[in-house]
Amino acid sequence: MLANPDATLEALTTWIRDYFAENGPTAHAVVGISGGKDSSIVAALCVRALGAGRVVGVLMPNGEQADIEDAREIVTHLGIRSICVDISGATAALSSALIGAEGFAEATGDNAGLSRDTRINLPARIRMTTLYAVAQSLPNGARVANTCNRSEDYVGYSTKYGDAAGDFSPLANILVEEVRQLGSALGLPEHLVQKTPSDGLSGQSDEDKLGFTYATLDHYIATGECDNAATRDRIDALHAMNLHKLKPMPAFQL
Repeated sequence: MLANPDATLEALTTWIRDYFAENGPTAHAVVGISGGKDSSIVAALCVRALGAGRVVGVLMPNGEQADIEDAREIVTHLGIRSICVDISGATAALSSALIGAEGFAEATGDNAGLSRDTRINLPARIRMTTLYAVAQSLPNGARVANTCNRSEDYVGYSTKYGDAAGDFSPLANILVEEVRQLGSALGLPEHLVQKTPSDGLSGQSDEDKLGFTYATLDHYIATGECDNAATRDRIDALHAMNLHKLKPMPAFQL
């Protein structure tokens, strides 16, 4: 847990200002707004660092989104401009194009269509494409915020080139429970700060899908301690399996 959330808040605000001073002095910050705590807090940090006029929130429902009103609430609370893009058409079109592509069934050995993981991750990658399309369309350009936190990154709970992408990452070294502390320090609506984390793609909560709580994961990352051997082994296995998401792309050197 953060010993001094207010001090961390000040440091994060300065860090974001310094990043933009070097990488886009007049650029906007573009944040994908899901209605969850991470995107809400990243958007609030950007507003604190840059002012509401330089932050644009992008809502990207894949057709119907049960918690879309949470996303609208945080946009209103922060007083930022927002764009709502329904990605269902793009998702359906690309899915159809893949399934109908010449050689797809033979190559994948699956005449039933896309794999479950593909169906889950495809919308996340289309969302990131959407964020960069918005960013490049804004006056003075923009930088896209990555909203992943340290806990999610540790076990690979992100989509490579989806929500794992971005230009700057305020929460990359902040654990889930620490993120909640920041949300409270920022004065965000508590029901959003304490909202049960969900990827919005699989129909499960993060913790149900992972098989352990974020409190357990945070404690293990911070201390190396975990009372349940099976849980410890699962966390270690997920971390090892997903390290490729955290490391720079390998490049052959002459």
